[in-house]
Amino acid sequence: MDRDAQWVVECLGGDDGAWERLVREHSRLVYASCYRFTGQAETARDLTQDVFIRVFRSLHAFDPQAGGFRTWLMRLTRNLLIDDYRKNKKHRVVDSLEDKIAVLEQRSGSDSRADRTLRAREAADLLQAALSRLSPGLREAVILRDVQEMEYREIAGTLAVPEGTVKSRISRGRRELAKQLRALGYEA
Repeated sequence: MDRDAQWVVECLGGDDGAWERLVREHSRLVYASCYRFTGQAETARDLTQDVFIRVFRSLHAFDPQAGGFRTWLMRLTRNLLIDDYRKNKKHRVVDSLEDKIAVLEQRSGSDSRADRTLRAREAADLLQAALSRLSPGLREAVILRDVQEMEYREIAGTLAVPEGTVKSRISRGRRELAKQLRALGYEA
């Protein structure tokens, strides 16, 4: 039995320490997925809490024979993100990407550490903006593979689709992401 599965058994037996270890071990992964999907730190923190509430309530449903805890956790995270997206898509406000591009164009070419840090942050913002323009299905596949570095098999388990579908979504998502980055003025 792997470590996560053992912690689940201990949690179900009433061991609060095991629950804390599970949360500590996986909270960065869940938060990173939520942040990459929403692009908002506060929303990502709230969703991360919601994920772990759902996990706690559903621990009895985890079956180590059906797959690893991480795959099960990411499936729960994905489902919550989709529910949140559907619930809030009418209320989303998109930052003005044109404003971000204008700021990038105004920056001087100086090469100080602060300038490099700022350019790196601006590039991350552009990437987040481009990711937010992808459809949820393509976005989650790209995030799981390229940000979370999950294996195709794990992603297939998380998304409950065949591996071929995962590879197709990742390929289409990467193409669309490159297109969106070009549209935002980013040249590699």
